[in-house]
Amino acid sequence: MSGNQYHVAVVGATGAVGQQMIQTLEERDFPISTLTLLSSSRSAGKKVMFKGQELTVKEATPEAFEGVQLALFSAGGSVSKELAPEAVKRGAIVVDNTSAFRMNPEVPLVVPEVNESDLNDHKGIIANPNCSTIQMVAALEPLKQTYGLHKIIVSTYQAVSGAGANAVTEMKEQSKAALNGEEYTPEILPVKGDKKHYPIAFNAIPQIDVFEENGFTYEEMKMINETKKIMHDAELHVAATCVRLPIETGHAESVYVEIGRDDVTVEDVKELMKNASGVTLKDDPSNQVYPMPLDAVGKSDVFVGRIRKDLNQKNGFHMWIVSDNLLKGAAWNSVQIAESLAALNILK
Repeated sequence: MSGNQYHVAVVGATGAVGQQMIQTLEERDFPISTLTLLSSSRSAGKKVMFKGQELTVKEATPEAFEGVQLALFSAGGSVSKELAPEAVKRGAIVVDNTSAFRMNPEVPLVVPEVNESDLNDHKGIIANPNCSTIQMVAALEPLKQTYGLHKIIVSTYQAVSGAGANAVTEMKEQSKAALNGEEYTPEILPVKGDKKHYPIAFNAIPQIDVFEENGFTYEEMKMINETKKIMHDAELHVAATCVRLPIETGHAESVYVEIGRDDVTVEDVKELMKNASGVTLKDDPSNQVYPMPLDAVGKSDVFVGRIRKDLNQKNGFHMWIVSDNLLKGAAWNSVQIAESLAALNILK
């Protein structure tokens, strides 16, 4: 990284991901001259600690980006659509953690372990992919680079924190009520404001986000389309089924892939994972060693295990991928992008 220091803004500073971004910037000792914390008018005035200093959160307005060089956004798509162009207009590079710009052909969609060089093509805005997409492509990119990748079928087991802090609170309250034999009315999941809500306590909900006309949910289509964009392969076959489980933090995924060769062994794949950037292999079935969401909480890596060859398809492999959805799935990937921008001297 260069010796420069930067004026950084965090938009959505009081939310779960925003707080994680601030913490990650501090832990990584990102070179900051000034940190501006922004939020809705409702949260403006709150105090947040950063490196032993108490900072006051300000309202996110176009004028708040004057002098900002880097803006990390995590305040919802409508806020990003309104304010990200305003930040760019004032000279900032925006790293956006919403779905607002991900499929815009003018906007790079980046996981640094996979397609860091795409940062060179930015026009002011860089998109952070969906949390479930990030961990999958980080684990699969070594396979793609070494053997080629033809097909991906993924089923996700996603944590409730991906739906926000209120959903986590509802899960805990529902769990207590269920254990005490009390009635409760679900109000948030699967989608706040949708026609029906279902309990998440002791349940599995096979719907994340709204349904599209093709029968897939928006979350599933995000995984499908984002994977193709990040991996620069419009012909890649991708299918996804996304499920919400009563887990607080940490997304898990069962992934089946077909690669470009049929002479590859499980040991070959394990060796790739051992050496992959940002990936930790946890795979020893004889000792019941495999990744679980609880293990991943607070850790920045993507964890891979249960690697096995398909019994019928010679070029087919199954694996289990786990990651902290708030960290690698959001805050850490955003800060990684910031570090890459500084290291590549793109951030001025």
